[in-house]
Amino acid sequence: MSEVPLTDSTRLHTAVLALGGNLGDRMENLQAAVDSLADTPSLTIAWISPIYETAPLLAEGAEPQDDYLNAVVGVVTALPPDMLLMRAQAIEEALGRTREVRWGARTIDIDIVQVDDVVSDAADLTLPHPRAAQRAFVLAPWHDARPEDVLTGAGPIAALLAALGGAEAQGAKRRDDLELVLS
Repeated sequence: MSEVPLTDSTRLHTAVLALGGNLGDRMENLQAAVDSLADTPSLTIAWISPIYETAPLLAEGAEPQDDYLNAVVGVVTALPPDMLLMRAQAIEEALGRTREVRWGARTIDIDIVQVDDVVSDAADLTLPHPRAAQRAFVLAPWHDARPEDVLTGAGPIAALLAALGGAEAQGAKRRDDLELVLS
């Protein structure tokens, strides 16, 4: 693992992004996020996972929410991690994301799961994502698309998903009737 400055723009980076949303037209919002990522200068979508549907993670005493649709995408980009975060947040804002409640309902959420093998505890971007290894809604779609991948500092995603008991044990259901496309 390497400690790389979050503003390093001297090379291409590979990144894994987790997408999810449970407000409005969930599928339309996921597709709009993929389209916006694809329209980003200096960024190419390398792969897209299948879609999964999952129950929301609720904080104690939180209001009930609708289920999420989730997917994971791999990108190659010249954007350094801090600029990738700014782009992800701009896409979220453009698609109506608000941030009043932690783990609250949202139109779209774009989490940067990892960038190369960067390890960072920066206040605005922790890499790799600190809870990715415990989230079937990240691991299951990622595993379906790239079963050989490794989550930096945590291990092979196949082993991490198996340690959770698999997708279905965690309530993540693959939705083969839905598909994200590159246009």
